[in-house]
Amino acid sequence: MSAFIGRDQQLNVLDGLLLRVTEGGGKPGKALLMRGRRRVGKSRLVEEFLSRAGVPHVYFTASTRSTGEELRLFVEEVRGSSLPGADLFEGVTPTSWDGALRLLGAALPDNGPSVVVIDELPYLTRSDPAFEGTLQKVFDRELSRRRMLFIGVGSDLAMMEALNGHGRPFYQRATEMVVPPLSPAEVAAMLKLDPANAFDAYLVTGGLPLILDEWKAGASLWEYLEDAVASPTSALLVSAERALAAEFPAELQALEVLTAIGSGERTFTNIGRAAGIAQPSLARALGILKTKRVIAAELPLSTRKSNLTRYQVADPYLRFWLAFLGPYLPEVERGRGDRVLARLRTSWPSWRGRAIEPVLREALDRVLVGTPLLGEGVVGGYWTRSNDPEIDIVIADRQPIAKHILGIGSIKWLKQAPFDGRDLARLVVHRSQLPGATDDTPLIVVARAGCEVDGVTAFGPEDLLNAWLVRPD
Repeated sequence: MSAFIGRDQQLNVLDGLLLRVTEGGGKPGKALLMRGRRRVGKSRLVEEFLSRAGVPHVYFTASTRSTGEELRLFVEEVRGSSLPGADLFEGVTPTSWDGALRLLGAALPDNGPSVVVIDELPYLTRSDPAFEGTLQKVFDRELSRRRMLFIGVGSDLAMMEALNGHGRPFYQRATEMVVPPLSPAEVAAMLKLDPANAFDAYLVTGGLPLILDEWKAGASLWEYLEDAVASPTSALLVSAERALAAEFPAELQALEVLTAIGSGERTFTNIGRAAGIAQPSLARALGILKTKRVIAAELPLSTRKSNLTRYQVADPYLRFWLAFLGPYLPEVERGRGDRVLARLRTSWPSWRGRAIEPVLREALDRVLVGTPLLGEGVVGGYWTRSNDPEIDIVIADRQPIAKHILGIGSIKWLKQAPFDGRDLARLVVHRSQLPGATDDTPLIVVARAGCEVDGVTAFGPEDLLNAWLVRPD
């Protein structure tokens, strides 16, 4: 297993919960609901925590099997676990989750802490509608009285968030944790890359540990891609395909809409045209994708109301896969990864110039939060129907309709050339076209190759990479 990188904040939360369980008092049992995108490293994080904690535990991963089969597998997992009462499950065949969880309580240690993990928890709640209520009842009456930390893990972001929501059986019983991908700074540390190249690696991998594990430390983007596209089984190629199959097993129209967005379409009309889907079905598909947090919908940020919604794929890796890999998997399978790589080399600079924008806006938000320029404001962009102007960075006091514009900026990441006088002149013109901006509105520059002009606040790759060190995930 590769070295474990990052996740300090998440491990600290888990350690803190286990300490509270260990110290006891009142009802010592605690619960945590952990969510994050598929292949983001949730299971690996929990395994690392369990390895470091060294306490008795059981780790059960649910699936899409029947309730009877899930119970059989659960019994098998507990029987082989390090729980002191694991032998209570010998020769036992519970017929309900109520019986299985009550027996689990008896298997937990009496004089020390333990951990119980159920991975892919949403599978159980979908296959057995009574499971949530059963878990709540047994947790309240028995498990919470033990020195036990219960961790429920799931990739269905909306469902995992709802489990702890108002009106649900487990409401307010669990701490919530969101496991993000590895940050650009963590990618840089893991791959030993300089800041600019670390951002490239982040755009390709999305910070997913499984993919990063295949990237040799110090290897360039093109060295990695040459190896990855030569193998039909590389994590870079198969991760998105498997995640989409698990996420949308019956939602073919949602997949068609996602493919259209991934190909570069961003407006409702153009997405519908590319996907060949009528408006009512398109609206439903977009709703599904937004609920599952696979896409993000954005509005122009200014002091003027706008309905020019744009859609984008939320995950950087999935954006890359949909643009360059998904449509061309047959080429890889017949040994023509060289064609995929050639197409990538041609399109990479222009694709990167647009794909990096949401990542850099997030970095700016992290760098500037609490400063006079941003305060508690927001970072977004601005566009018109004709894209004249299209402004990369808008900083405002609130969104989507601002009261005050705090700053306006430009991202120059397309070419290896510094931000110069011509770029400044264009930015000044854009400032005059942004509703709410004035001649005194500060100018911000984000440039891959540096900035040659005065009178602006400039940020380079190193400044932005450090954003993830300034404010932890």
